[in-house]
Amino acid sequence: MIKLTEKIGYGFGDMASSMFWKLFGAYLMIFYTDVFGLPAAMVGTMFLITRIWDSFFDPIVGVVADRTSSRWGKFRPYLLYLAIPFALIGVLTFYTPPFGNIGKLIYAYFTYSLMMMVYSGINVPYASLLGVMSPDPSERNTLSTYRMMFAYLGSFIALLLFMPMVNAFNGHSQLLADQQKGWFMAVIVIAVMCALLFLGCFAWTRERVKPIKDKKTSLKEDVRDLFHNKPWWILFGAGVATLVFNSIRDGAAVYYFKYFVVEEEYPTISLMGVSFVLSGLYLSVGQIANIIGVVFAAPMSNKIGKKRTFAYSMLLASVLSIIFFWLDKGDMVLIFIFQCLISICAGCIFPLLWSMYADCADYSELKTGNRATGLIFSASSMSQKFGWAIGTAITGWLLSFFGFQANAIQSLETINGIKMFLSLLPAVAAFISVIFIVFYPLGESKMKDIMEQLNLKRTIKNEA
Repeated sequence: MIKLTEKIGYGFGDMASSMFWKLFGAYLMIFYTDVFGLPAAMVGTMFLITRIWDSFFDPIVGVVADRTSSRWGKFRPYLLYLAIPFALIGVLTFYTPPFGNIGKLIYAYFTYSLMMMVYSGINVPYASLLGVMSPDPSERNTLSTYRMMFAYLGSFIALLLFMPMVNAFNGHSQLLADQQKGWFMAVIVIAVMCALLFLGCFAWTRERVKPIKDKKTSLKEDVRDLFHNKPWWILFGAGVATLVFNSIRDGAAVYYFKYFVVEEEYPTISLMGVSFVLSGLYLSVGQIANIIGVVFAAPMSNKIGKKRTFAYSMLLASVLSIIFFWLDKGDMVLIFIFQCLISICAGCIFPLLWSMYADCADYSELKTGNRATGLIFSASSMSQKFGWAIGTAITGWLLSFFGFQANAIQSLETINGIKMFLSLLPAVAAFISVIFIVFYPLGESKMKDIMEQLNLKRTIKNEA
């Protein structure tokens, strides 16, 4: 039985990851276009190139982690040694150097690529940790639920406080140099929190599950087994589609409120002396709604199964996203209501994905004798990277296609394009994820049979 402190400790890890991940998703695009000073199409291409390369880096991390042996286990050492580099490189990513356009572009490529590689280096082992903390599928569901609750809590904190911190550090100045300083200082605060949370995750978690087969397998065998793992491929496709759904919605939200809603025309919302912006509140409300979705995920999946819960949630998200397109900028209450409803749907599916990846590791171990937890869980990070790569690239390219000009009044065509980023395009991505998950074969009865066979093999091994 896993103690409450360990569940919380495991949650700390994704709380740290999500703080930076949400900043990248919600603010990095507009940081590069409106603060750093790069064209939108150029940023979109950079995101695509760096994230595709980084996606292929994830399995390398998984393979190395699977072959790691230390007094702390296979995966926990990475949390200890990469926590501080993760924070430092994240800060450098949001620094604006005094270079020309070419120099800035090179700097952006270098720092962002390095950030995504370090993210893989710490997040793939962290995700893999779920598969070795407990052999019990119900405990994994619980751990996954704690993980996602803390992930969305971290995202909520980061998204709610980030722009107020930027404004506080820049003295509410509109000068570009002051804006750059404000962004840099705000990220430092977030980075310190992330490093401490990862260290807490390392300290409070333990690894327990050992593979039945002691013999070391070759990389060729691991990759071959992975490529024959049908459930893995299906989850990979569903994961990519869901992250495209999320990345487009998150990345375009600030543009939506800055250029369509024109949040500057609305009165400032202040609480305890802190001034909040509409876009930050919109994104933060989404994170709270995500947490509600996470809470619903476990009882829903226990009643109707993971597969049906996933499919129904994303199908509803697709329908609601289509309706969102027709909302006018004056429909502020409806905009926030639909954000809540769509985010509840999205919140339901992510703990299910993580739990299903652990099921894929069990399936692989039974079918081939090779667990390869790190390699299998690297699929989760790969799908994240591919999804964000595709989503942000589409956002950057279409912004350019629709005639977007940074810090200027936008044309009607550009405004309609920005509206599509929060509605029609995510709707398509959500529907594609449903198509994938329909073919997922590891239902509850199938997993019960797999676990019985694995437990029998473990018992025989221990008695031998």
